Amino acid sequence: MEPTDLFETEARRCGYRLVAGLDEAGRGPLAGPVVAAAVILPRRCQLAGLNDSKQLTEMERERLYDEIRQRAVGIGVGQASEREIDAINILEATRLAMCRAIQALPAMPDYLLLDAIELSAVSLPQRAIIKGDTLSMSIAAASVIAKVTRDRLMGDYHRQYPQYNFQAHKGYGTAEHLRMLAEHGPCAIHRRSFRPVGEAALAAEQAVK
Repeated sequence: MEPTDLFETEARRCGYRLVAGLDEAGRGPLAGPVVAAAVILPRRCQLAGLNDSKQLTEMERERLYDEIRQRAVGIGVGQASEREIDAINILEATRLAMCRAIQALPAMPDYLLLDAIELSAVSLPQRAIIKGDTLSMSIAAASVIAKVTRDRLMGDYHRQYPQYNFQAHKGYGTAEHLRMLAEHGPCAIHRRSFRPVGEAALAAEQAVK
């Protein structure tokens, strides 16, 4: 079952006009930023094949990314760096990225739909929906924008740090990534507060002594 505009329609029935869906990509990886997107879709918007970005192929995400950018009323993207993740933890960094995504919208929304997270720092009416990226069209659209944006960033980092093959695993803790991490130690974009990275950094320090 694909996401619908049920939650957006319900919000509009309550008088809200600019309903933004928010989601993130990159909470789990060992490297790179966490990226959030906020998307405001027009009424009765139809996006064939839209779903949670994790359920889509790369080709499907790229197609939807272009279509969402063409048809959305507004899109905002925000991120929190690996250093911010290390400083305040991944959940708070995710909230920070979401706040930045809202600020990047061309118009301030009056209602937020979020995928199972609340933003207490934002004084806007909001609704956290469990599995929202599979139920709400605007949250699903935000998940696609966030995922494609982050994947492209990791492609850029792959060119800077080719020894880790970020293009393939996008910073997630795959067997290949863990092997590269053990071989080369962490680089500048690794999250030191994540255990495998911390252990690899410690091992690298001990090898130098």
